[in-house]
Amino acid sequence: MFKRKVYDALLEWKKESDGQTAAMIEGARRIGKSTVAEEFAKNEYESYILIDFSIASKATRDLFEDISDLNYLFLQLQLQYKADLKERKSVIIFDEVQKCPLARQAIKHLVKDHRYDYIETGSLISIKKNVKDIVIPSEERKINMYPMDYEEFLWAIGDNSSHNVIKQFFEMGKPLGQQTNRKLLRDFRLYMLVGGMPQAVEAYINTNNFKKVDSVKRDILNLYEDDFIKIDSTGRASMLFDAIPAQLNKNTCRYHVSTALKRDVRADDLLQLIAEMKDSKTVLVSYHADNPNVGMSATIDLAKFKMFVCDTGLFTTLMFKDRDFTENEIYEKLLSDKLSANLGYLYENVVAQMLTATGNELFYHTFMNPSSRHNYEVDFLITRKNKVCPLEIKSSGYKKHASLDHFCEKYSDRILKKYLVYTKDYAKDKDVICLPIYMLQFI
Repeated sequence: MFKRKVYDALLEWKKESDGQTAAMIEGARRIGKSTVAEEFAKNEYESYILIDFSIASKATRDLFEDISDLNYLFLQLQLQYKADLKERKSVIIFDEVQKCPLARQAIKHLVKDHRYDYIETGSLISIKKNVKDIVIPSEERKINMYPMDYEEFLWAIGDNSSHNVIKQFFEMGKPLGQQTNRKLLRDFRLYMLVGGMPQAVEAYINTNNFKKVDSVKRDILNLYEDDFIKIDSTGRASMLFDAIPAQLNKNTCRYHVSTALKRDVRADDLLQLIAEMKDSKTVLVSYHADNPNVGMSATIDLAKFKMFVCDTGLFTTLMFKDRDFTENEIYEKLLSDKLSANLGYLYENVVAQMLTATGNELFYHTFMNPSSRHNYEVDFLITRKNKVCPLEIKSSGYKKHASLDHFCEKYSDRILKKYLVYTKDYAKDKDVICLPIYMLQFI
C-alpha cells in the first residue's frame, strides 16, 4: 500500500474519539479509501471485519433490517466473516456503505453500544436517493480523502527528500536556481500527467509506460461515467463532465452549460445537478465570489462557476478523450513542456486540486475596469488571517499579471499576500510573490 496522509487522520480519530463516533471516509471512487481503511484495521486493531456492501450477500444485508438484538448481529457477522471480534480492540469496516443505507443508519446504535469501532467508506454517499429513507447518524466524523497529492506521489516513486527541501526554500523565500527548478518542474509535470489515482501510479511504477497508465485512467473515467448516469439518467451530468477541459480552454468567466449540453438551458436550472456532482467529489467546483472578502461562501453566485476534474491525471486523459488512447508522444511532449497547445487550463486544474487537498474552498472573481472597459479575472481566492490572498495562474507570459494588479488596487485593504503561480523559479515582482507551482502546497 502507498503511504497516505489520511492514515494519520484516522489515527487522530481513533485516539480522540475512543469509540464515540464512527469514521466516515468520503471521496471519489478509486482513490484508495477501502485500501487505507483495511490497512489501518490490520495495523491498529487486534482483529477486524470488512463488509463490502458492493458484493455482500443478502444474508449479510438482511442483518441490518432489525438491529434490536446486537448480540445476534455480532455473532452472525463473526460466523459469516470467520473473525473473532474483541471488545474495544476490534473494528468493523462498512465498505461502500451507500449501497446499504440501513447499515449506515445503524451506526447510531452501534456506536452507542461501544463494543467496537466503526469505519465507513463511501462514494456519492450524499446523493438523495441513497439516504432519503434513513436517519443519517450524527455519530459520524467525516474524513475527506482525495487522490494522492504531490508529496504522496513523491513518496510513491521513492523520493522522500524533495518535499522537505522545497518547503525550506519556500519558508526562506529564496530561489532554488534554474537547473534545480527545471528538474523539479519536470517531476511536477510527471505528477500532472500520471495523477494521484493509486492504480495509475502503480501502473507507472510497474511499467514506466504512459499508454498503460492512460488505459488505467480511462477505465476510471468510464466508472465515473456510470456513476453520473445513476445521478442523472438523461446523460446531462456525463456531458457536463466530459466538457470540462473544453470549457476551461475557452478561458471564459464561467462554465457555459448551454454550450456543454448543446441546448438552451440555464445554469439556474441545473443547480441541484451541479451540487450532486460536486458532492460526489469527482469534480471540483469553484464559485464566483461576488464580494471577495473573508466569508466568501456567503456571497457566491451558484449559477456562476467553473468546474475541474478531481485528479490532474484524469484531466490529462479527458483532454484527449477523442482519441483511442493518449499516445506516448503527447505525454512525452507534455512532460518536456514542448506541446504547442496552450496548457494554462491544465495548470488551473492541478491548482484547484492542490488547493482542495489542503482544505481550501474554491472561489474566483471577475470584474470590469470602468476606465478601460476591460474584463479581469482572478483565478483563485483563498483566505488567510481575516484577509484575502489572490492567485493568478500562468503557464506562459509570466511577466504580466494585470488582473492581479487591478484586483489588488481595487481591494487593497483586504489583501494579505498576492501570488503569481507559474513555471519559473521563486522570485518577487515588487509585492507579488512569484511562486513555482510545486510550492503552492505550502501557502
